[in-house]
Amino acid sequence: MPPASQTEARRRRAGAKGHTPDPEVLRQVQALLGDRLRRPDLLIEHLHLIQDEYGYIGTAQMVALASELRLSTAEVFEVASFYHHFDTPQPGQLPPPPLTVRVCDSISCALQGAEQLLTNLQQVLGDGVRMQRVPCVGRCQDAPVAVVGSNPVAPADVERVAALVAAKSTEAPLPDCRGYYEYRSEGGYVLLQKLDAGSPAASEDVLRLLDEAKLRGLGGAGFPAGRKWRILQAQPAPRLLAVNIDEGEPGTFKDRYFLERDPHRFLEGALIAARVVGIAEVYIYLRDEYAGIRAMLERELDLLRSDPPCQLPPIHLRRGAGAYICGEESAMIESIEGRRGMPRLRPPYVAEIGLFGRPTLAHNMETLYWVRDLLERGPEWFAGRGRHSRSGLRAFSVSGRVRRTGVHLAPAGITLRELIDEYCGGMVDGHRLYAYLPGGASGGILPASLADVPLDFDTLQRYGCFIGSAAIIVLSQHDSAREAALNVMRFFAHESCGQCTPCRVGTAKAAMLMETPKWNQPLLQELAEVMVDASICGLGQAAANPMRSVMKYFPHELEPDRQPDSPA
Repeated sequence: MPPASQTEARRRRAGAKGHTPDPEVLRQVQALLGDRLRRPDLLIEHLHLIQDEYGYIGTAQMVALASELRLSTAEVFEVASFYHHFDTPQPGQLPPPPLTVRVCDSISCALQGAEQLLTNLQQVLGDGVRMQRVPCVGRCQDAPVAVVGSNPVAPADVERVAALVAAKSTEAPLPDCRGYYEYRSEGGYVLLQKLDAGSPAASEDVLRLLDEAKLRGLGGAGFPAGRKWRILQAQPAPRLLAVNIDEGEPGTFKDRYFLERDPHRFLEGALIAARVVGIAEVYIYLRDEYAGIRAMLERELDLLRSDPPCQLPPIHLRRGAGAYICGEESAMIESIEGRRGMPRLRPPYVAEIGLFGRPTLAHNMETLYWVRDLLERGPEWFAGRGRHSRSGLRAFSVSGRVRRTGVHLAPAGITLRELIDEYCGGMVDGHRLYAYLPGGASGGILPASLADVPLDFDTLQRYGCFIGSAAIIVLSQHDSAREAALNVMRFFAHESCGQCTPCRVGTAKAAMLMETPKWNQPLLQELAEVMVDASICGLGQAAANPMRSVMKYFPHELEPDRQPDSPA
């Protein structure tokens, strides 16, 4: 059971404060929770139960849930109202319609006509269905994307969406993945069994192999994995593992791609990390948009627990609630603890004081996915695959104006031009390379003249960009870098958690200034400097990268009545 702080312990002993729950609503909430634990860190999980059952979370339900968890109603409300996927109508407001259709309006979908799709659906579906424009839902390769309830439609058109609405087909299908017993029959979990039965020296061998393979964190930060594991080993027990699968960066969908196909390869990697580092419990934080994957993981985890290859630590699957900020590791930890996803000030770092106050190994899913392959095939299999003096493999999420969008496993250090020609089948007919985003929404924008720069950690900073999670969005001469930058700035303004003024005000102000025909470039540069220098986390620090790129590489787009020039 997660350790409670002294403040939380006093609060729980004192009991719930505020409104008295309605007896009938309290009975309904109690029945909904069943025998689930009434712990504050499970608040978001319990809010999901209410949202799924009723389609919203009313004040009466929040009062009843607060009573069950021995929290104040204000504490429940501040969490429920923070996350986009919880509907919290106030007294006097009508609850939302029973069905919501969401249309992604982030950059990859915007390029493929999301705005027109949204307009057409509003006309066809009428008032009985709530239409929402939402940020990236992680299916950029099949843009534009709509979601009917939790059922993704990709690519989406009016006919397909309307047919699902009419059929009330709102549940996400489960992916057809390699299941537990198939994975075991192909040698799965053998490495974990050997490690579990081996000597302490075996753990050091694993760390040495990670170092030799030069495996780095693949969520965006790029911290060497072996070094991170050693740092955690030196921390006092109990130590925890928090796996971040909240890939909300527009243009990114690699984690979904791997999970839908081979989830146990990731789970074995996580359990190997737990064995080497000495992890007491594993927490997996999965974005709420991946409803089908969540159901599949619940099934596969049940199979793993019922017939384990060796003794396993407790594994907890936690559900996000629609907040991009929770991709930041400390905000993810706050969310797992049942609070708003607000990034923490550092130091201390999560490796020292993380989840429930314990030293925490925070990893992206893809980093752990490669562990088994590295140990079986040897470090040279991975490290020797780079190009242009770089090392390793990268899973590039490619969307935009190329023939073959999707996840492409390619050498680290490959250039965009090589990636398009060798893996993506070239540009779409009638489109020529004009610009590209090398690292999703926050990685900046580069012109076609820089399409021969190696794509990897540490190669793009000199150009004011970074690779992040390797989300590549390709623009053509029919697109505008200025409009792309405005799209992502609106995204950051929408997704800012609001904790720090430079990010909360800076992103909103920048978006407003970028909507004007002529940009006030000195003011935008000043805003960018403040956001970079004073924002608490990477959201505010990186939000200005695309805007700055436009001013640096696409000044012709900032002249009134000028269109983007076609590349030579």
